[in-house]
Amino acid sequence: MKLAVISCIHGNFEALNAVLSDIDQHKADQIYCLGDLVGYGPYPNAVVEMIRSFDIPTCQGCWDEDIVEGLNACECSYPSVLAENRGRAAHEWTNNVIHPEVREYLAILPLTMRHENLCFVHGSPNSQHEYLLPSMDGFAALERVLATEADVLFCGHTHVPYVRDLKGGTISVRVAQSAEDKADQQFTTPLKRIINAGSVGEPRHGRPNATYVLYDTDTTQVTLREVPYDYQRTCAAIIDQGLPPIFAWRLARGLEFAERADDPSHVCQR
Repeated sequence: MKLAVISCIHGNFEALNAVLSDIDQHKADQIYCLGDLVGYGPYPNAVVEMIRSFDIPTCQGCWDEDIVEGLNACECSYPSVLAENRGRAAHEWTNNVIHPEVREYLAILPLTMRHENLCFVHGSPNSQHEYLLPSMDGFAALERVLATEADVLFCGHTHVPYVRDLKGGTISVRVAQSAEDKADQQFTTPLKRIINAGSVGEPRHGRPNATYVLYDTDTTQVTLREVPYDYQRTCAAIIDQGLPPIFAWRLARGLEFAERADDPSHVCQR
């Protein structure tokens, strides 16, 4: 099978429409979505309606959770007062315009999905809010994949696409049950892989183009797709709808604009 994996659409209907057209041209057999259908962008209802009309299996993202459970459901902190104000404004705007049936749909989305030896999550198997960055410690990254009992873990949330191979090997664990009684426990792990689909609607890889992933289950070939679209229409709609103009600025550049925190692992970057 040829699978298409999309993530982080963030109310950007123009980008979603372009990506779905590209997927159709590449004749994917199945589409999976890793969540964050809403937030940042000006068309949250239209995005959800499109996803539902194609019956695309979808995980619940952190923005989806916040719209259901309330702002900052994960109790993370913002890196600055300015960033917090932007996030709060975007949440309140989205919360006010979202249709009741859309909110109900977001509430029932699963946290994980499976297809044979593949697992699909938004952030990580631990939380929608955890970032699986490409620089993450190798042992910790491997643990995230092993926790799913899958060979390939698809994620989003970072808005930057990447493929990371975690080479198999033997891990030795020394268990001390008493001062005199020690034993080595060993297990062998085959090759595991993390594939980040990037972002359809709010890319942060340095260009405004939407990104997604094609995956061939027979050959295990991964293709990181980059799709140009009329992002300026979305930028104009962001401003027209009264969302923070900085969202249009970073969408046009494919860059994140956020103040750095001393402890970025404890930050929800809205």
